[in-house]
Amino acid sequence: MDRAGPMGLTTAMTERRKILVVDDERSIVDAVSTALRYEGYEVSEARTGRAALASAQTSSPDLIVLDVMLPDIDGFGIARRLRADGISVPILFLTAKDSLDDKAQGFAVGADDYVTKPFSLAEIVMRVKAILQRSMGAAARPDARLSFADVVLDPDSHEVWRNGTSIEMTATEFNLLRFFLLNPRRILSKPQILDHVWHYDFDGDSNILETYISYVRKKLNALGPPLIHTVRLVGYIMRETETETGAEE
Repeated sequence: MDRAGPMGLTTAMTERRKILVVDDERSIVDAVSTALRYEGYEVSEARTGRAALASAQTSSPDLIVLDVMLPDIDGFGIARRLRADGISVPILFLTAKDSLDDKAQGFAVGADDYVTKPFSLAEIVMRVKAILQRSMGAAARPDARLSFADVVLDPDSHEVWRNGTSIEMTATEFNLLRFFLLNPRRILSKPQILDHVWHYDFDGDSNILETYISYVRKKLNALGPPLIHTVRLVGYIMRETETETGAEE
């Protein structure tokens, strides 16, 4: 792992942002924590799953950097418990498990991003910055509620409803849906969505986008007809099912 240099974050952007770093390897905890403190974040640490849960529940971090392979409760289990307790803190998984199935499981339990070991500390800082921009950007903007068909999104309270029923969404799912609601009936390319929602380059890998599209669709479709459709070889569009042609589900 290389040392992270300044990433251009201003004190105003990082002050009071609290990050919990969880890993059973002391060297990793020390390196990641040092890099994040250097960027101006307030960092707490944990080396077991139980300690991580206790810290997350009492200190209310703005983001958790979470190892998957822990000695007592694995990272996926921690994420499930936090979500079950109504704690929607963004989670960045760190792990040596790099299979597509492992990544899919991580995103399924509420991860906002996923970095495999070995990693660059500069990359960790970059991804932390991007996640915080996504999760806190909506609260910083006094936007009016957005709506399309029977879906309503409130950027201020970070709530989503469909047909009057509340839908729980992670920060990334929320921002993905928000981008669609800002561009209804407009075809959005994959690069457009990655740039506007994730704020950095995924080196051409669109798997993360397809995964999150699937999650948002599943949550919306449980309460009504499909609204987000795939346009073959182009991207995606939010539209009513009975209108438009030339798109596939």
